Amino acid sequence: MSNPAEQTLTVKSGRRPRTVVHEGTTLAVPDGWELLPPGDAGLTRRVKAGGPTWTEKEKKGRRTFSLGVWAPADRIAAARVAVEAQRATPEYQRKLAADRGRRARGHAEYAVEFELQVATFLGFHRRHRELERSLAKAIAAHATPVGSGTVARTQRIPVGQRAEAAVIAWLRHQTTAYDHMSIARVKGRRREVRRELARESRKLPDRYRRGEPTAPKCALRAAIGTSDQPAPAPKAEAPAAVENPPTDRDAEQQALYEKVRARFNR
Repeated sequence: MSNPAEQTLTVKSGRRPRTVVHEGTTLAVPDGWELLPPGDAGLTRRVKAGGPTWTEKEKKGRRTFSLGVWAPADRIAAARVAVEAQRATPEYQRKLAADRGRRARGHAEYAVEFELQVATFLGFHRRHRELERSLAKAIAAHATPVGSGTVARTQRIPVGQRAEAAVIAWLRHQTTAYDHMSIARVKGRRREVRRELARESRKLPDRYRRGEPTAPKCALRAAIGTSDQPAPAPKAEAPAAVENPPTDRDAEQQALYEKVRARFNR
């Protein structure tokens, strides 16, 4: 094997400090190298573009995580100075603001579309339409935030399937004892429990799809904190409540909702 310090490698952590394992062979980290922690993609790209590096990774279950990049300390320092200088320019700040605005608009549109897909999957009878809207809003609010790690953020399956999976997952957590179960650490046992609870969760909305009366102690309403009972009538002497006038933000959100809904209904 040629000099490892002159190669770009993907490695695992070694047993001793400043050692790594590559294809079963333990390597000592070269003198003058240091570990650049993960988290700054721009800086990492610049360091990797400058020459050989060792990317240290760790596998947990089916997922692989980066622990950082080993590279010469002087190269990391020079790359950090260059990146900070670039990010301080007005042009970069304008580009950054534009990117943030574009991502925010994209996320807002996706959140509305996802909520509509959730409502479509729930498909409640018209007498339970208010409950359907409340559930769709709660599930979308939980599942769509960037970085939530939920199925709503994956790109591997169509959005309709994401919505269905998100509903089942939300019902499992909110209407069953899954979060408090003591499950034996046996291979496949947790998956078996999740599948059984998923079957039960799929049955839960059926009565509302058929238009049957709300179940006593309705688990769905309890999960979102609503009641099927009508609100008490106000006292005669109480002044009528004055609604807050809609704000520009309300109008903007409503317009966005109608835009995505029109596209969804084509």
